[in-house]
Amino acid sequence: MLFAVASERLALTPSALCLEPLDAQLVMDCLAHLETQRGNGPSTRNTRLAAIKSFMRFVEYRVPASLEQSRRGLAIPKKKTDQPLVHSLSMAEMQALLDAPEVHTRSGLRDRAMMHLCFAAGLRVSELLTLPLTALTFQPTAMVQVQGKGRRERALPLWRQTADELQAWLAVRGANTVPYVFLSTPGRAMTRMGFTHVLHKYVSLAAQGCPSLHEKHVTPHVLRHTCAMLILQATGDLRKVSLWLGHADMQTTEVYLRAAPTEKIAALEAVMPPALRRGAFTVPDKLIASLQGK
Repeated sequence: MLFAVASERLALTPSALCLEPLDAQLVMDCLAHLETQRGNGPSTRNTRLAAIKSFMRFVEYRVPASLEQSRRGLAIPKKKTDQPLVHSLSMAEMQALLDAPEVHTRSGLRDRAMMHLCFAAGLRVSELLTLPLTALTFQPTAMVQVQGKGRRERALPLWRQTADELQAWLAVRGANTVPYVFLSTPGRAMTRMGFTHVLHKYVSLAAQGCPSLHEKHVTPHVLRHTCAMLILQATGDLRKVSLWLGHADMQTTEVYLRAAPTEKIAALEAVMPPALRRGAFTVPDKLIASLQGK
């Protein structure tokens, strides 16, 4: 994206660009282009800026002469963004979603197993779709071994119901050379867009019996949030939520504390509110007299 903007501003093809024109001002112009022309919000703008800064840190070591230029680019600040509460589903909504697939079909078995595992293990969509067959074990305890961000591995036990759904899917999956657990209808690896399409389809079906789903924007990551909220409500232990989700930093997990009312209700109940003197509002006599006079 940066090179595309630079090519347009400098009237050069991307292959003819050199480092000197890629200064801080051009980066700022690129970020403004993303917000005004592409409609990117502050969060997306910050993500694009992080990628550009990564490139500039790379340049620092490869082209020492451009050190000052790179430093000016690295000094570009991020924009402040809103931090809304995470969105999750209630257990009734999650149950309606898992009941939506038609399990008498091959695709229905796959779809319910996908959604169930994504929810039960709190997987990122990338972890779900690149999960190899070798990551699943069913004896003596049903487990899934996940490689998350930063190549950090975590082993998670599975509910018996989740294991049953996975085994039902694997029984009809067939002998396919693709090493991943979940496949698309043509037999290739399931894509992020494919899973999102499947999820939206079942949200629409489930909303017929659970109207509250109409009011929610359900994405694959909402299933992960739902798992986190369930664990936090059940254990009250943020550390266990962090371990389950594979977070490297506990600060990342604290977003669930802001969304969960349990801790705040406990704090509210532990504090005695100040006693207020009782009284009733009395209308001044002059006001009554003026109204009665009319």
